[in-house]
Amino acid sequence: MAKEITPRSENYSQWYLDIVKKAGLADNSAVRGCMVIKPYGYAIWEKMRDQLDKMFKETGHVNAYFPLFIPKSFLSKEAEHVEGFAKECAVVTHHRLMNDPNGNGVVVDPDAKLEEELIVRPTSETIIWHTYKDWIKSYRDLPLLINQWANVVRWEMRTRPFLRTAEFLWQEGHTAHATAEEAMEEAALIHEVYTRFAEDFMAMPVIKGAKSANERFAGALETYTIEALMQDGKALQAGTSHFLGQNFAKAFDVTFLNQQNTEEYVWATSWGVSTRLVGGLIMTHSDDEGLVLPPKLAPTQVVIVPIPKPEPEIMIAADRIADDLKAKGISVLIDTDDKNRPGFKFAEYEMKGVPVRIGLGKRDLENNQCEVARRDTKTKEFYKLDNIGAAVADLLDDIQNNLLQRAKDFRSEHTTAVDNMKDFVDVLDNKGGFVLAHWDGSPETEQKIKEETKATIRCIPLDAVEEEGTCIYSGKKSNKKVIFARAY
Repeated sequence: MAKEITPRSENYSQWYLDIVKKAGLADNSAVRGCMVIKPYGYAIWEKMRDQLDKMFKETGHVNAYFPLFIPKSFLSKEAEHVEGFAKECAVVTHHRLMNDPNGNGVVVDPDAKLEEELIVRPTSETIIWHTYKDWIKSYRDLPLLINQWANVVRWEMRTRPFLRTAEFLWQEGHTAHATAEEAMEEAALIHEVYTRFAEDFMAMPVIKGAKSANERFAGALETYTIEALMQDGKALQAGTSHFLGQNFAKAFDVTFLNQQNTEEYVWATSWGVSTRLVGGLIMTHSDDEGLVLPPKLAPTQVVIVPIPKPEPEIMIAADRIADDLKAKGISVLIDTDDKNRPGFKFAEYEMKGVPVRIGLGKRDLENNQCEVARRDTKTKEFYKLDNIGAAVADLLDDIQNNLLQRAKDFRSEHTTAVDNMKDFVDVLDNKGGFVLAHWDGSPETEQKIKEETKATIRCIPLDAVEEEGTCIYSGKKSNKKVIFARAY
């Protein structure tokens, strides 16, 4: 199976597409730019979704659902917002089809034109803030902490499964607060939630930072981001949290009576992560043999393969091992297929990134042991069947930690500080990764660097220290370095 995967060193983009296909994560669909998420790919997304949903609820948020369609006039109410999304919007103009009088199937009924066109949501700020006007009257109604799990459409021309598709799945939080300070705290809280999820569950190290003005979400006063580094040296924006100020409250006239009985506009945030995290997971850990999954997000954490085939004596022992593992909260699959050889099965589970594989034969039973193979290092050793549950639980923890450390080491090796444009371009072209460099703070300089190198400011790190220097492009004074990279 591994022979069917293009090596990363040969063609990274094709390697990624091969992994998505061969591991059974997604297929292309009949709609250009849209994908079909297959059961195994969706199972990974479900693990992500369920964990994030738990973390949101632990911080006081609740789920709701808002319409897929947004009246066009809503997007006109916040000028910066509509400008940011105008080129990506899909528009519904009619509400009915009819049989073609010429017998060529169905056509749009010209008499069914909508009075006002509807936008298929690219994001939901506008329709949600229109709704909040009816929900919020007093300080007693605040804070309003709402999240929704939904699909959105952004009409992308160049697409890639999970990373960039015309339709994708995501969550979007939209909160309302009585003060700017509360809204800023909310944006920072979610920024931290995303960071913990990426590192503790995805084993994907990220840099926390703020976006430059050029890179902020349309309509935001501040955008916080987590930035990850993929194995090809490109950055991936893995999650964003936005402080929206009072922009949307003013656009949709959302006010409340404060404790002094004075009317004022509410303060807002929005935040989201999407199925692009599945793409980030693939590109952070996988290898030329297939998918590599961190145990906390693997649909199946352990597979038990009877050798040479499922015989009664072996199956009884396999069931006993599975029970021990399940008692430790470990998800287990026993392979009962009697048609394919063990070698084929091993390759299949390696391709799917199952963290631990247990091989079990008659000789193993005689020796009260089983062969345990770990996907991350491809090493094997024999474990005694006594207390197998605790031993494998420890092994899964070790795999999770190893994947995170391995990714941290890669990021460290591919983070380079430079002081001039020559070195900046040289690192981008020959090494890739994150490039730390001084920037004069002007949007014009940022745009020039982007045009000439295709590198963008990924973030201004929150932990950046004051460091006097000169901008690599303009030579003007700068007091801190920012992170540049080419990105997805």
